[in-house]
Amino acid sequence: MPYSRLFYHVVWGTKHRLPLITDANRDVIFAAIRSKTDELHGIVHALNAMPDHVHLAVSVPPALALSHFVGQVKGLSSHLTNQRSPDVLAWQSEYGVLSISESHLPVVVRYVVDQQKHHAENTLDARLERWNNE
Repeated sequence: MPYSRLFYHVVWGTKHRLPLITDANRDVIFAAIRSKTDELHGIVHALNAMPDHVHLAVSVPPALALSHFVGQVKGLSSHLTNQRSPDVLAWQSEYGVLSISESHLPVVVRYVVDQQKHHAENTLDARLERWNNE
């Protein structure tokens, strides 16, 4: 595999922005995202979610189209969650993605990890929260 230093901040939401990510299914969703990322030879730098959207700081191999990666991660996480939970998890078809520099990665990781705090204190970064509201 070629050497690469590619970093992305990916954000996607639940269908109609419904609060479908709960304490009951969060671990299944996160495990599926981590598992699929590992399978696709990516690296999860940070992962967190609010009830209606997910933030993922990730490295994806250059040979893999980013759209394919996101589709695979979203697909497996909704599939596994729906097998184990009576609530139906569906994602928006769209997502937002920003490429980030290696020097900016710690800032984005901290932002992802502190999602609950940012939402509670209304200290959201519009550059990192912009994405489709389908």
